[in-house]
Amino acid sequence: MQFTPQEAINHLEYNAERSHLIIPEYGRHLQKLIDQATEISDRDERNKAARYIISVMGSLNPHLRDVPDFQHKLWDQIFIMSDFRLDVDSPYPIPNKAILHQKPGKLNYPQNFPKYRFYGNNIKYMIDVANGWEEGELKNALVMVIANHMKKSYLSWNKDSVKDEVIFEHLYELSGGKINLLKTDEELSNTTDLMRVNKKQSNKMQFNSNNKQKKHGNQNQNQNQKNKKPNNNTNTNNRK
Repeated sequence: MQFTPQEAINHLEYNAERSHLIIPEYGRHLQKLIDQATEISDRDERNKAARYIISVMGSLNPHLRDVPDFQHKLWDQIFIMSDFRLDVDSPYPIPNKAILHQKPGKLNYPQNFPKYRFYGNNIKYMIDVANGWEEGELKNALVMVIANHMKKSYLSWNKDSVKDEVIFEHLYELSGGKINLLKTDEELSNTTDLMRVNKKQSNKMQFNSNNKQKKHGNQNQNQNQKNKKPNNNTNTNNRK
């Protein structure tokens, strides 16, 4: 079909006049295909058109096209892009529009004890587990592991030495008064040993980081040497 210049101008579409793209990544043409498939009256032809559109959508990611989970995602997306007006036989459950637009619940801030942030949340989880255990040697061993880890974490952020009584007071507070080592003769690991462990872990992380940088630098150096390698054929021809 041929148009005169004036007719061609009248048929131009502007983005401001076009409908909103629900999933812009697939583009305008695929959205039009879905809109056309929605208007097909014959159900068999509509199913055929939907399967064709799914194949086109999958061709955009050929390495995932035949993965079952990815196929499920494509069928969900075709219903979403049709604003749930497409009535076809889907091999997967059709998503619910109300659930899709439902707002997620508010996430609580994970830090429950900002007063002792240097211990981290995992320490509180471990203390809660210890509170639920029956009294015995196993619980006592777990409590001492927790206390030593608290002391090591304390020294990681506070380089000065710390008395065991301070750790026991924090443990008593975080456990809600259920774990009391203040009146016992228990002693935690030596501060020097814990500082040595912290330093060793810090050096190990720094060593791994330096190795990665060194390896990357060697690769770049080897590549530069290959690029600077003289052409023997050219030198021979010049001598001739």
